[in-house]
Amino acid sequence: MELDERKVKILKAIISNYLETGESVGSRTISKYTDEMADLEEMGYIIQPHTSAGRIPTDAGYRFYVDQLMDEKEEFAEVAKQERDTLLERVDRMEVLLKQVAKVLAYNTNYATMVTAPNYEKTVKFIQLSLVDEKTLLAVIVVEGNIIKNQMIHINVSLDNEDVLKFNILLNTFLQGASLEDINLEMIQAMKKQSGGYGEILDQIFQGIVEAIHEAQELEVYTSGATNILKYPELGDISKTSELLEKLEDKNEVSHLLEETTGKTNESGIQVYIGDETPSLKDCSLVTATYQMPEGAKGTIGILGPKRMDYKKVVSTLKNLTIELDEIFKKGEGVNENGQ
Repeated sequence: MELDERKVKILKAIISNYLETGESVGSRTISKYTDEMADLEEMGYIIQPHTSAGRIPTDAGYRFYVDQLMDEKEEFAEVAKQERDTLLERVDRMEVLLKQVAKVLAYNTNYATMVTAPNYEKTVKFIQLSLVDEKTLLAVIVVEGNIIKNQMIHINVSLDNEDVLKFNILLNTFLQGASLEDINLEMIQAMKKQSGGYGEILDQIFQGIVEAIHEAQELEVYTSGATNILKYPELGDISKTSELLEKLEDKNEVSHLLEETTGKTNESGIQVYIGDETPSLKDCSLVTATYQMPEGAKGTIGILGPKRMDYKKVVSTLKNLTIELDEIFKKGEGVNENGQ
């Protein structure tokens, strides 16, 4: 059985109505289209959830709508401009920019949003030690992607500013450009030989730095608007909503979900996952886009909402936003080169 023009128009009308109102199409409304409705139901595009209820789209119906029926228009250009104006406010660190992206998208779409930082290989760019007091150091470690980690390091002996300067020179000489995999026993022994009898102190400093680099290697995820999902009655089941909110609060859950979509993009860089296409979020839809840094590192932006989300607006907004982000990164407008 194929979808002829009449069935396509009826399916589009049903889905458009449900996306806008959240209400099923009742029998009175569709009485003169009984045959077509029966065919659409048999083909799996619509369903009657209860005998007394009207028809609503199935996951297959939404998929047909997104792939075949959705008109992408530039009607959201003004929204994109507002996003660009906000994003182009001067920010000094990547994490600040990406937090703004998540916040702006959540506000403009009324859905939950999530953004991953670019997946750089985390090599050390710079290390700065400074004295907090005689036996406490603050280590500021800048890794690739201008990710900054601060680490308090407690030591067993007193140091002065001259000692700290020597450690700064030593650490940057050996560690600049190194990844965690590059740091081996041979390198540590070579550093100890040049530490002027401060090998034990170097061990303590080194341990704190390695911990900070480990943290930087974890995929950073920024979320916003998680409570927006409470606005949609179809996601109102307490147990399901609680589970969904817990997932959005778990950085590992979110990063795993978004990592699965990286690289699976179509020409526009947009992917739409509906219902069972994301088994852990089968009551929702997830729309993702990939942005790319000039060096080739990629990150993912995701918008999560009910299956009756406004796909046209979400896709259009994401497409415009990723274009703007690419421009920001190419021009170096959004992120201070030193990340400080």
